[in-house]
Amino acid sequence: MSRFDRETLAGFVNPQTYLTLVGVELLTIAGSLSVLPYLDVKTVCFVRDFQQGEPRKDLRLFVSRPKTEGLWLRMVFRDGDVMDGVLTNNLLLLEPSGFTVVPPDPGYRKQRLFVPRAALSQIQVLGVVGSALHRGRKKPAVPGVKEQLSIFDGGLPVPE
Repeated sequence: MSRFDRETLAGFVNPQTYLTLVGVELLTIAGSLSVLPYLDVKTVCFVRDFQQGEPRKDLRLFVSRPKTEGLWLRMVFRDGDVMDGVLTNNLLLLEPSGFTVVPPDPGYRKQRLFVPRAALSQIQVLGVVGSALHRGRKKPAVPGVKEQLSIFDGGLPVPE
């Protein structure tokens, strides 16, 4: 978990209950349980391993259009940092206290991130990737020769 004014905190969260009304519930590696207010939290990083070192700053933005389905977002934090992410395109999965996004390089360290709404000064949708509107939609049938109207259908004689 990264915070605005302090060092990062390593610990564990329960994915179903870590978001409370007042903040993020975190069980530290030392074994203490604490609730950090949303105003203090910058991001909650879901990582594979705590020992992978510092995250790379150059992997905060997508260099090209992302391949993962969802909404391609650009988030501007209160401290001026900018980060891209992909948000699921399902309104039922949105949390009222923030956004869970897939970062530009989920294979490096962070698999996904939770960003509290209070941490952001601006959020912008840059694109929709893999829209459900285009899946399963058939192209309109082009009328064949038999279905075309003839200009001679109206009782006019056709010259032979």
